[in-house]
Amino acid sequence: QVQLVESGGGLVQAGGSLRLSCVASGRTFSTYTMGWFRQAPGKEREFVATISWSGDFTYYADSVKGRFTISRDNAKNTVYLQMSSLKPEDTGVYYCAATWSAATMVDEYDYWGQGTQVTVSS
Repeated sequence: QVQLVESGGGLVQAGGSLRLSCVASGRTFSTYTMGWFRQAPGKEREFVATISWSGDFTYYADSVKGRFTISRDNAKNTVYLQMSSLKPEDTGVYYCAATWSAATMVDEYDYWGQGTQVTVSS
């Protein structure tokens, strides 16, 4: 089992940047595929990005491709989401999640953090 804690959210103007972090407990972090999801008010949780256990494979939602970068440091049990050129539509609660294999669907992930709020003002 793994516990996930996100941080780094906040209020930023459109065009700005933020870096989210997600620290995992447990000694098996390096075996998990990690993902970032987000949920805007009144909307369903949606996929943002995923990274393989080794970091060699990444995949992004079309809406964030070219603006967001997912990365991980297995020595620090941490996965990151660098967000640039932020838009008001990027506003939402951002969650990190862990699973055993490549996945982009919410119900394919087994472990979730509590989320961190990102608000982008226009």
